[in-house]
Amino acid sequence: MANNQYLNASGVFPHLALTAELGPPRSECGIGAMMAWAGKLWLVTYVSHKSASGVGTGLYSINEQLEMSKHPASYVGTYTNRMAHWQSNQLIIGPHVIDAAGNVRTVQDLVEVRICSTMRHLTRPNDMVYMLGMEGEFYEMNVHTLRTNLLADLTVELGVPDHAYAHFKAAYSNFGRVVVVNNSYDERDFTGVEAAGRLAEWDGKQWTIIERNPFIEVNGRGDFAGTIFAMGWDKRSAILQVFTEANGEWKRYRLPKASHCFDHMWQTEWPRIREVDHERFIMDCHGMFYELSPWAYENHIWGIRPISTHLWVHGDFCTYRGMLVLGSDNASPHHGANHLAGEPQSGLYFGKTDDLWQFGKPSGWGGVWWEDEVGAGETSDSYLMTGFDQKVLHLSNESDSAADFALEVDFLGNGKWKHYGSFSVEAKGYSHHAFPPGYSAHWARIRSENDCVATAYFTYT
Repeated sequence: MANNQYLNASGVFPHLALTAELGPPRSECGIGAMMAWAGKLWLVTYVSHKSASGVGTGLYSINEQLEMSKHPASYVGTYTNRMAHWQSNQLIIGPHVIDAAGNVRTVQDLVEVRICSTMRHLTRPNDMVYMLGMEGEFYEMNVHTLRTNLLADLTVELGVPDHAYAHFKAAYSNFGRVVVVNNSYDERDFTGVEAAGRLAEWDGKQWTIIERNPFIEVNGRGDFAGTIFAMGWDKRSAILQVFTEANGEWKRYRLPKASHCFDHMWQTEWPRIREVDHERFIMDCHGMFYELSPWAYENHIWGIRPISTHLWVHGDFCTYRGMLVLGSDNASPHHGANHLAGEPQSGLYFGKTDDLWQFGKPSGWGGVWWEDEVGAGETSDSYLMTGFDQKVLHLSNESDSAADFALEVDFLGNGKWKHYGSFSVEAKGYSHHAFPPGYSAHWARIRSENDCVATAYFTYT
């Protein structure tokens, strides 16, 4: 690093911590988005809910000497969007548009919108972008004039329940579609009373709901690999939906949960899929980092490998001057809800990508069925198996008669399934299977041979 006068505590530089004022009101100071642009690392911080809910956040930049400054155009709000608009050579981050010389303009129409995503326009990519707000406001914006046009209220278009707290988190556009995610989820969703979360897409004319579960992120690498990745969860496990251009369809995979601390819509701030090294994705999903290739072969993905577990709240992460930078949301008084937090603050971690392997060892749990009605011959979603040490499968049968199950594995990752073993579970019974030490495959799935009410759950330690 160019300047070694600053204290470096295992990759964290205290002088680069982002802090908000003590209020009132006293809220969060989370790091919502970061991006290298025009010779600096730009970042925006956020409060919990628009300008009236906090003080002291804004737009910052960090130079090569690790000197940070707050920009005069700073505005208090909740912003987690970033996108380079290459046609006009501008960075869009929060409600700000920054040109190649570092000049900043602000989109006044959107400063009170909790902007969570910016994406390419389907029909006018040279001049327009789409902007998504957390309450479902879907805009288009002219990147030259900064004029905006409200296209839709997605709470209405996608039927988010009126009493539910709309919590749109991300959006992405490619292959003639805009994909949006909403992660509304609480006790009502857990018990199955309602389903307020959404994964949905728009072709420029109509909206289509792909899944009614909480989803938190969607991203891809343009036309490079022909894929779009969206991640979410339900009470069974974490979920990865993958769109492949080759067949124009979505395919669902299931992943372990590393923690239940991410099982509410407010506790998912903001897991992301980011390219931090050339042509490689890092995915932060439900408390676990994964390495992820953007490519799908034979319309299947196989290159998912768990890296490590963590409890950090990461608003964003990126590469700057060869370093991996993680932005967090560390200490939030949240309007007095936390009596043990005084100053809203968040730190930045500077290191290298390989440092992620030094975090918590991969472990987790999740399932393909949770007391679900399963039909004879029904096969579950694919569930990730690779990259974990000790593995146990739990099976239960809540039916009045015995049930048989078959376990299949895909060790090549290309959808060619092989029979691993068969298991019988008595009526109202339970059984488990401990896999031999060292055994693994890319994916596993369960098939039921009978109509039953079944649970199939994996625990990885």
